[in-house]
Amino acid sequence: MLKEIQSTGNKDTRSGFGDGILDAARKNSNIVALTADLAGSLKLHPFIKEFPDRFIQCGIAEANMMGIAAGLTIGGKIPYTTTFANFSTGRVYDQIRQSIAYSGKNVKICASHAGLTLGEDGATHQILEDIGMMKMLPGMSVIVPCDYAQTKAATIAIADYKGPVYLRFGRPSWPIFTTDRPFEIGKAQIFSEGTDVTIFACGHLVWNAIQAGIILQEKGISVEVINIHTIKPLDEAAVVQSLRKTKCAVTAEEHNIIGGLGDSIAQCASRNFPAPIEYVGTKDTFGESGTPMQLLKKYGLDIPDIVAAAEKVMARKNA
Repeated sequence: MLKEIQSTGNKDTRSGFGDGILDAARKNSNIVALTADLAGSLKLHPFIKEFPDRFIQCGIAEANMMGIAAGLTIGGKIPYTTTFANFSTGRVYDQIRQSIAYSGKNVKICASHAGLTLGEDGATHQILEDIGMMKMLPGMSVIVPCDYAQTKAATIAIADYKGPVYLRFGRPSWPIFTTDRPFEIGKAQIFSEGTDVTIFACGHLVWNAIQAGIILQEKGISVEVINIHTIKPLDEAAVVQSLRKTKCAVTAEEHNIIGGLGDSIAQCASRNFPAPIEYVGTKDTFGESGTPMQLLKKYGLDIPDIVAAAEKVMARKNA
């Protein structure tokens, strides 16, 4: 039962990245951290203190940072670039495409402050298109962990994963609930099994999906909640297996419904097992300033929105 999934406390996912890169660097001397004037925001100070010779401050020059990272891989280094998600993708897309993705460079693009929950910094910083931008690049893996523990595990795991990776995480304090669950790149996590509806979620909305699932279970609905932390490569086997059972789905993401997790699930379904799908995400819009919870509610990414989407898609299936 989903009620058995308990939070052990709250902590921001960017701290999971900071702790994860430190642990990874202790195991692998080739790991190098780069930042574009945001060492504090990316929780890099412990890394800098322990490995000062493996840290590069690039200043507010994100494009240059990507070029440096690409060059470091030629010498066998494993560079982790760090800045806000907006500056990790939109500002430097050309450099990522030409210098990193095109030649399959082993760069780990680590992007904090993603989505609406960046909050008060507003629309110019709340990138909601980055998953789509990055997953369209050939050979680029896209990982969106859901809490502190999973972000730490993902940060460690990508060190041994060959090829470019986009790792997306956030700013706000968020429930921790995956501490005892194993993390494997490209392998979905099933939090509950059900037969009436599947909820596929990523990032912060996995917790919201679990809470929505509890409400649905209390209504007598058999719900399957699956964490798609790796959007590319997608665990298509898990997606299809679930859809064959429930025959309908909801996707939940802190991202534009155009080009994000929902589109990946829909493409997989259309090829393997067509089924009705409802999308929970931003609807072709920019964000605005506000607290994380205010923005999730206003833009339809809150727990009641997931519940409503599940009930709507089940009605479509039954019709």
